[in-house]
Amino acid sequence: MPSSPLILVSKSTIFPDQKSNLGDIKLSVSDLPMLSCHYIQKGCLFTRPAIPIHSLVSLLKQSLSKTLSFFAPLAGRLFTDQDGYIYITCNDAGVEFNHSKCDTWFISDVIRPIHVPELVKEFFSFDKTVSYQGHHKPIMAVQVTELGDGVFIGCSVNHAVVDGTSFWNFFNTFSEICRKINNNQSIENIGNQPDFSRDSALISSAILRLPEGGPKVTFNENEPLHERIFSFSREAILELKAIVNNKKKEEFLINGDLHAAEILGKQSNDKYQIDNGKNVTGILDKWLFKTTAISNTMEISSFQSLCALLWRAVTRARKLPCSQVTTFRMAVNYRQRLNPKLDPLYFGNAIQSIPTYASAGDVTSRDIRWCAEQLNENVKAHDDETVRRFIHNWEKDPRCFPLGNFDGASMTMGSSPRFPMYDNDFGWGRPLEVRSGGANKFDGKISAFPGREGNGSVDLEVVLAPETMAGVESDNEFMQYIRN
Repeated sequence: MPSSPLILVSKSTIFPDQKSNLGDIKLSVSDLPMLSCHYIQKGCLFTRPAIPIHSLVSLLKQSLSKTLSFFAPLAGRLFTDQDGYIYITCNDAGVEFNHSKCDTWFISDVIRPIHVPELVKEFFSFDKTVSYQGHHKPIMAVQVTELGDGVFIGCSVNHAVVDGTSFWNFFNTFSEICRKINNNQSIENIGNQPDFSRDSALISSAILRLPEGGPKVTFNENEPLHERIFSFSREAILELKAIVNNKKKEEFLINGDLHAAEILGKQSNDKYQIDNGKNVTGILDKWLFKTTAISNTMEISSFQSLCALLWRAVTRARKLPCSQVTTFRMAVNYRQRLNPKLDPLYFGNAIQSIPTYASAGDVTSRDIRWCAEQLNENVKAHDDETVRRFIHNWEKDPRCFPLGNFDGASMTMGSSPRFPMYDNDFGWGRPLEVRSGGANKFDGKISAFPGREGNGSVDLEVVLAPETMAGVESDNEFMQYIRN
């Protein structure tokens, strides 16, 4: 193996600038299954700011310290009490901060290759760290990597402590505070205060029994994989959605904007879009009252259409027997599906994995609308009753989440194009790209990101066995929609 061009410049511990007054926070029925998963690893690539790197690192450390005062659990540690219950103790033990340098690599070296370079994994700390290890390791690590003409800021956070919604709320707040400090603005409060309450149906008396030393990941961490970012423009997605719904793409636009029904569907479980969007209510009022009437029929969504497209392409590429049952899993945020609803900024995990099953023969021989309908029906059916049934079933048999592709016919969709990943302006501009580390990756793992240009564009980070990736890359139905 050739030596890595990345050099560790410094390593330190960052503490909150104010002591926490939060008590211990009990892990919920959605947190505990994640103890066998790797830390979440996501980050943003930026152009290099016009300040010396030592000043930048100092600014980021100061901003992180301030941010941790609003996110005290991230500076804590996990502990298990004598009865077997697991908590986050908000003890201000601090987070790891690493400054690395890779000045022989440039922005183009990160984003130009067709497949994501292996070196990107080194932009993150805590590689292959299992979340249970938060008992004796920091719950979070931040790594700043300087490139020849850019900077990458990567965060690794314990998955038993946060899901994607909580992760990006922290990241957005980190960048917001950094921007304010850089502009000499006061920081008395933040835009999206996390909710640390633990008084919902998620808090259970069930005990998760774990082996000595903690659980391990449930997939092969060393299998050969190829990873690629497939980018879909707004125009391509509208064309796909029109085909799936047997309509013309213009029918999904009103005065050049997305159909209100589509926007309402995206908004319903998305605090960020409601708060940070440009007067969403006003836009919808304009659509509803100043344009033609909108049909009451709810179409297959753009994202479900996209998932169906990928499901078909991967199933074809795997050359599975027609009778083989395939699985497409989608992570669903249930903060607003539970009754009573959780706070949209509830801090912790509030996701459930919804499996949709179909034979390989049906996926490949039926049309794309049929595949999209299967996904649509399962997502629509995931209401309060379904969420509570998931909880009840877990309480009867507490266990870690079995992440992986155990039968060679599964796919798992994570993350979300609704997350405000490109809102992270630390003071010198928006990110150029979003990337993830090596965490929780296996054959069939997909992550959805918003496209940088917004406006309904989507990037799919697709991880597949090399021969399957080659098949997808030569799949005409799939590749006709790809921009890159």
